[in-house]
Amino acid sequence: MPPERTRMEELWEREVGSLPPKRFANSVMASKEYVQSLNIQKRLRKHRGCVNTISFSADGSLLLSGSDDRTLVLWDWQEAAPTLSFHTGHRNNVYHALFMPVSDDRSIVSCAADGEVIHSQIEEGGRVITDKLVELEFAVHRLAVEPASPHTFYCCCQDSSVWHFDLREGNAMELFKCRAAAYYPGENTALYAIALDPRKPCCFAVAGSDQYVRIYDTRKIFVDGNSSSSRPIEHFCPPHLIARVEEEITGLAYSQTSELLASYSHDDIYLFSREHGLHFNNIEVDKRLLKDVTELSFSFVDKLPIPKTFKGHENVETMKGVNFLGPNCDFVTSGSDCGSIFIWRKKDAELIRAMRGDKRIVNCVEQHPCGIVLASSGIDKDIKIWEPGEGENLTITQAHEDDEDIWISSDYDSDDFIISDGFGYVIDLDPAHLYENGDHESEEDEDTSSEEHDDGDNSAKEDDDGDNGAEEEDFDGGNSAGDEGDD
Repeated sequence: MPPERTRMEELWEREVGSLPPKRFANSVMASKEYVQSLNIQKRLRKHRGCVNTISFSADGSLLLSGSDDRTLVLWDWQEAAPTLSFHTGHRNNVYHALFMPVSDDRSIVSCAADGEVIHSQIEEGGRVITDKLVELEFAVHRLAVEPASPHTFYCCCQDSSVWHFDLREGNAMELFKCRAAAYYPGENTALYAIALDPRKPCCFAVAGSDQYVRIYDTRKIFVDGNSSSSRPIEHFCPPHLIARVEEEITGLAYSQTSELLASYSHDDIYLFSREHGLHFNNIEVDKRLLKDVTELSFSFVDKLPIPKTFKGHENVETMKGVNFLGPNCDFVTSGSDCGSIFIWRKKDAELIRAMRGDKRIVNCVEQHPCGIVLASSGIDKDIKIWEPGEGENLTITQAHEDDEDIWISSDYDSDDFIISDGFGYVIDLDPAHLYENGDHESEEDEDTSSEEHDDGDNSAKEDDDGDNGAEEEDFDGGNSAGDEGDD
C-alpha cells in the first residue's frame, strides 16, 4: 500500500492540476485539521423555546428549525436571517420537521409531543396551508422521508406504532406496532427513532425503549384492514447489552454505505454493519419460550463481533440524535448533556474534538449537504452555525469516560492555505485555529446565562401530557414553563 500523501503534497497536486478540486476539497473535509478548524460563525435567533429539530434543504440554501414554541422557521443561514416563520398548528413541542424532497422546499412535514403529524404547504407570497394527517394518543418523535419522493414518508410513535403517509392521497396507514423482545413479554416497545437505508429505501431501522435496533423491509410488512403483522428482518445490539433490561436508544443514522449508528441512553454510540446482525428473527416469541431464548442469548453472546464504540459523551437527560460528518461519512458526531458537540473519527473511534455548543445540552448536529458547514441546537433558543476559520472561542470540555479531561490539539504543522470546495465556499485552514482554549462567551451569552430554558427534545422516558413551551412572558402560548421538551 503506498504511503498516504501529506496535505502539502495534495496541495501541490491541486495547484499543478493533477488532483481535481472536488477530490482535494473532500480530502480536506475528511481531515482532522478541518474538524479542528470549526468555530461558531453565526447564531440564528428567532425561536422562543428550545430548538428540537434542524435540517438543511437539499441544495443547502435553507435551514429548517422547530421548537418548543410550536413554530417552524425557514432560515437564510448565510445571512443569519429568517425568511419565513409560522405556527404549525401543533399544540405542543415540535420534535422533528423535514423538507419533502423534490418540492422546491415548499412542502414540510412535522411531528410533535401532541401526537400529531402535520403537512405544511408554502404557497406563493408566503401563505402556509397546514393539514393534520394523523393525531395519535402519544408523542410522535421522528420522521423519515423517502429519497427523491415528494409524497411519501414514515413516522415512529411512542405508542410503538410505525406509520406510512402518502400526501397524494392524504391518508395515513399504520404499518405495525413494534412488539417488545422476549425479555419484556406482553409489552410493546416505545419508538423514539427511525431511519431509512439510503441504498435500500424499502428497508428502515427503528429503535426506542429497549436495547434492540430492528430492521424492517416494507415488502414483508402485511397490512390487512386495521390490523398488521410484521417481524423484523434483522436485529442489532452490542453483545454486552443483550440481556440488559433498562436500555434505550435515542438516535439512529445511516451512512452512505448502509452502516448504522445507534446512540444509547446511559451508554455509548455504536456502529453496526451487516456482520453485527444477531440473526434471531424469532426473538419476539411466546412467553413459554422466554427461558430458552434467554439461555440462548447468554450462550452465544461471547461469540458475537463487537461493534465500533464511540465514547466520551453523555446521553441521559434528553433525546439526542447522532449523525455522520464528512464527504464520505468520515466522522461521527453527537451532542452531550455537558453542552458539548463530540466528534470522533469513524475509522478508529478516536475522539477528535469536543467543542462547547450550548450552555446546557446539545441535542442536534446537522451537516450541510456540501459538507463544510455544521448547524447545532439544543436547550439554548438559538441555532449555531459552525464553519472553518476564526470565530467564538470555545472551551475544552471534559469527556465523561473515567472523568478525565481530554485535551484536544493539532498535529498539523505547516503554513496556512486556502482552498475552494467547488461549491462556492472557501475553507481557510489556519493552524492557529486548530487549538481550543479559553472559556469566553459573548456578552449577550453572559447577559442571558442566568435565564432558565425549557429542556427542548428532553427526556422521553415519560409521556408528555402537558403543553410545554418557552417561559417568556411575551410568548402567547398555553404551555407550562416547568415542563421539558421531548419527554
